[in-house]
Amino acid sequence: MATFTGAERARCVFWFEETKSVTQVRRKFRTQYHKEPPSRPTVYSWHKNFVQTGCSVRLAKPPGRTRVSDATVEQIRENFVRSSRKSRRRASRETGIPNVTVWRVLRKRLHLKVYELSIVQHLTDAGKVVRKEFYMQMFHRIQDDEKFLDSVIFSDESTFHVSGKVSTHNCTIWGSENPRVSLEHVHDSPKMHVFCTLSKERVYGPFSFMETTITGSVFLDVLQEFLIPQLDEDDQEGRIHFQQDGAPPHYLGEAREYLNTRFPGRWIGRAAPIAWPPRSPDLTPLDFFLWGFVKDRVFVPPLPANVVELRTRITASVEEVTPEMLRSVWQETDYRWDVCRITKGSDTEP
Repeated sequence: MATFTGAERARCVFWFEETKSVTQVRRKFRTQYHKEPPSRPTVYSWHKNFVQTGCSVRLAKPPGRTRVSDATVEQIRENFVRSSRKSRRRASRETGIPNVTVWRVLRKRLHLKVYELSIVQHLTDAGKVVRKEFYMQMFHRIQDDEKFLDSVIFSDESTFHVSGKVSTHNCTIWGSENPRVSLEHVHDSPKMHVFCTLSKERVYGPFSFMETTITGSVFLDVLQEFLIPQLDEDDQEGRIHFQQDGAPPHYLGEAREYLNTRFPGRWIGRAAPIAWPPRSPDLTPLDFFLWGFVKDRVFVPPLPANVVELRTRITASVEEVTPEMLRSVWQETDYRWDVCRITKGSDTEP
C-alpha cells in the first residue's frame, strides 16, 4: 500500500482546490513526484478531511487519557489529608482540578476509601446563630493575635467497634460500601473508647478505656491521669486554650471545676469561659480529620479479631499522623472557621 508524506497530501489538496479535477491532480502529482499518484477516492478523502478539520492529513486516533502528573496527585492528596470528609466538588473548587480528575486520582492513584459521616444532630436556625456568634468572637481574637488558633488544642472521644463502626457524640462514621465489609457490622460487637487531643504540633493519645459508658468521672480521670501530665511534660499547659464539645460527660461539675483551675479563662466548651457551639463536628479537626484517618487504617480487611488487636491498630494509626499533616489540618480548621463566619453559621460541609 502506497504511503504519502504530509507535504504530498497537502499539495494534492491545494491542486484540487485550484482545478476541481481529480484527473489533473493525479497528472500533476505524477509529473512532480515521479511516482504513482493517489487514487481518486484518496484525493477526495484528503480534501473532505481538509474541509472538515482544516488539515489535509487524517488526524490520528486520540491517544489514551493523559496521565495525571505526580504533582497533581500530591496536590489532591494534601487537600484530602486536611479534611478526609470533604466532597470531590469542594476539592475541585479549592484546587482548580476538574472533578472527574479528582475522582480518578482518589480511586486509581491514591486508593482512598469513601466513607459516609452521618451527623446525629442537625443544625437548627438557633444553632446557626450560636455558631455565628462564636466564630465572630474567634475572628476578633485571631485579628488581635494571629497565633491564637495555634494555641488551641482540640479534644474528643470516639468509640471503635471491632465490627468496623466508629461513633462520636455528634456523628457516626461508616466505612466503604464494600458488602464484604458491611456484612460484618453486627450488633453488640466488642468496642473500646478512645480519647485524643490534637495540637498543631502533635497528637496526645490515644488514651483507651473499656468502660461500658463514658461518664463524667471517667472523663475527669482521663484528663487528670493522662492528658495533663503529658501537657506538663511539654510545658504546654500555661499557653494553650483547651477545647471540648458539649458531650454530657464534659458537663460534669467536677470536670468543669478542674478545667477552670487548670485553664483559667482559657478553655472552650459547654458552660465554659468561651462557649462552644453545639452540633458542630464539622469545625473540629478530630471529627473532620483524625477519626476518619484512623478508621481508614484500622479497618482494613480482615477486620480486627478482638479489642486487643483493635487497640494495637488504633495506636499504630495515630502514630502515622505527622507534624506536616497537622499543619495542613490547622489550615483547614482556619478555613472552616472563616467559612462558618462568612455563611452566618451554616454547616461547612457542602
